[in-house]
Amino acid sequence: MNKHIELVKKWLADPTSVTQQELKDNRDAAKAAYYADYDYDTATAMAAAEAAAEAYYTADFADNAKHWVKRYEELPEQGE
Repeated sequence: MNKHIELVKKWLADPTSVTQQELKDNRDAAKAAYYADYDYDTATAMAAAEAAAEAYYTADFADNAKHWVKRYEELPEQGE
């Protein structure tokens, strides 16, 4: 499992378990991983991390984070 997705899932389960700074750092690290790999797996993780970091400002981003976590979990590589 992707560490960026894991942090987003932790936050989704309990928003008080992860600080806003941790979410922002996770977003930045997910972006860096994407720019290093340019694949769908890291792009999906980056989208989830971005949405979680922005959820501090509006609940719409929490729903978006849930969407991207679900998409990540549906990737063929994750079902193996």
